[in-house]
Amino acid sequence: MIEALPRPAVTADVPLPASASPRRRALRTFAANIPGVVALALVGLMVLASLLAPLIAPGDPLAQSLSDRLAPPAWLPKGSVRHLLGTDQLGRDVLSRIIWGSRPSLLLGFFCSSLSLLIGVALGLIAGLSPRRWGVFIMRVADAWQAFPALVLVIAVIAILGTSFQVLIALLSISGWAGIAKIARSQVLSVKNREYVQAAQLLGARPLRIAIRHVLPNIISPLFVLYTFSVAAIILVEAGLSFLGLGIQPPTPAWGSMLADGQNFLESAWWLGTFPGLAILLTVLSVNVLGDALRDVLDPQARG
Repeated sequence: MIEALPRPAVTADVPLPASASPRRRALRTFAANIPGVVALALVGLMVLASLLAPLIAPGDPLAQSLSDRLAPPAWLPKGSVRHLLGTDQLGRDVLSRIIWGSRPSLLLGFFCSSLSLLIGVALGLIAGLSPRRWGVFIMRVADAWQAFPALVLVIAVIAILGTSFQVLIALLSISGWAGIAKIARSQVLSVKNREYVQAAQLLGARPLRIAIRHVLPNIISPLFVLYTFSVAAIILVEAGLSFLGLGIQPPTPAWGSMLADGQNFLESAWWLGTFPGLAILLTVLSVNVLGDALRDVLDPQARG
């Protein structure tokens, strides 16, 4: 009697068949990247916490109580469960201020990066699809823009116009368009002569339709990865401006200004600067790790 051969065990490392859809393969690749999944979860939790700040914050971030001034975190002696991360020099709850402080940081990070992406992609498409002289002109403007330090430009304009949320949005939005425009143009030049683009031109499609329907979907992947890194960079810039007193103005909670307040109490009340600093570190690190994971998914050659 012939014994049946044992069926090989199916493991998670077995690759998907070639017939699997690109979306399924991308999801499997991303799911296998544990740091990327953890980073996505952390970013999602931070965004959710900022949206639900009025509901989950344990107290009013602006409420002062001098009797609770410089109270330590709850797990230290003399700490209170009413203030899990302690209080600042004015008796304000640190945890509540960190939760509320995530709102301007994340809003500026995602919104300004989105505007930079729109400006850079639009100029990159124009530079790549227009006659060569226009492309060269736009790239020379981008080179000149990148030659000037963005942070110095932001500080100079704030010194002239003053600090306001609208000024910050405008300055941070235009600070990173040049790099995006360069990458967008290089991607456009690599796809503009492919068969499907030439076929659309022969069929009489308008340049705007060709750019949006045939070119843009095929160049957006590396730009989306660059977008995630831009979010982290803008969050850092906003924190630095707030630390210098040029960003979000008191009494509105901001991670950078909380860090600046805590530098005077590093020995007596270390939690004032430690927890806002950890919030900045964790946010920027999570966004960067997420961007690195998306690069592996969207650009298989990067994994090699």
